[in-house]
Amino acid sequence: MDTQAFQHLLSLFPQLSVRQRNSAQQELQRPSQYAQINTLLPDCPECPHCHAKSEQLAPWGWSRGLRRYRCKQCLRTCSALTKTPLARLRKSQHWQDYAQALIEGLSVREAARRSGVSKNTAFLWRHRFLRAMAGHRANHERGIVEVDETFFLESFKGQRILPRPARRRGGKGRTRGTGPDYIPVVVVQDREGHTADYQLSTLDAKHVEAILAPLVDKDAVLCSDGAGVYASFASRHGLTHQVVHNREGQRVVGAYHIQHVNGYHSRLKLWMSRFHGVATLYLENYLGWRRMLERYQGEIDIKRCLHEALGRPMQHVTGT
Repeated sequence: MDTQAFQHLLSLFPQLSVRQRNSAQQELQRPSQYAQINTLLPDCPECPHCHAKSEQLAPWGWSRGLRRYRCKQCLRTCSALTKTPLARLRKSQHWQDYAQALIEGLSVREAARRSGVSKNTAFLWRHRFLRAMAGHRANHERGIVEVDETFFLESFKGQRILPRPARRRGGKGRTRGTGPDYIPVVVVQDREGHTADYQLSTLDAKHVEAILAPLVDKDAVLCSDGAGVYASFASRHGLTHQVVHNREGQRVVGAYHIQHVNGYHSRLKLWMSRFHGVATLYLENYLGWRRMLERYQGEIDIKRCLHEALGRPMQHVTGT
């Protein structure tokens, strides 16, 4: 509000009744929801335009209830949301409720009711909040590294034009669990808990090598089931490879097993079941959502969720 409008507002106060004055006083004493958002969002680590250090950012007023800064080098203004997935989103006073809905894993309609926004807004916010989380995965794993794949039924949920006849809700693919109707997701995890998962178009040696080569340490021991793609990768890169068959009495060989990734598969699919099918187009966002919940466990809160949505996780997601 500009100064002239504020002065006009003050001039109207003598006309207020006692009850109206008391209501206005209570409203002024109530904590501002914008102020609460400002305490939850991280500071700007650098200028998002020219990447100058934070020391070059000078306070420059406010914008939509958020602190605004001006860079001394490029002379452009920014806030904590500039060039993040949440930039230009409105109704920030409802973000805390929506972040809590994400933590609880609510459906789009339930999240909309919780946050006081429309269903379409809740759907838009879901994938804006999850966009940055999808990239928060480990980029280096060492020691004993477990790898295994799981499959999700391909889904064109929400699309009006399908490349195949529509299935009834709860239907099954034309082939069994590893056929062309199923999307492979490879999960990689070391014993320190660093987790990475990847949605692949095809589970073959070329795609597996593309994700594992920059991820797995050269001195690591790769544990997998009997799938030939992992044995081929280990052979080409000179890694020690331990095969652990998923049969009774053979699931554990000394310290080597793939129980951690199989347990992750189980928790992931159980959690996914609440959504009654996830569109393949958005599958990576849901994988990132689940990784966030796994990473923080019981320490997840609204502040951490908002930091993740902005692409600035409060907990390291990479191995060293």
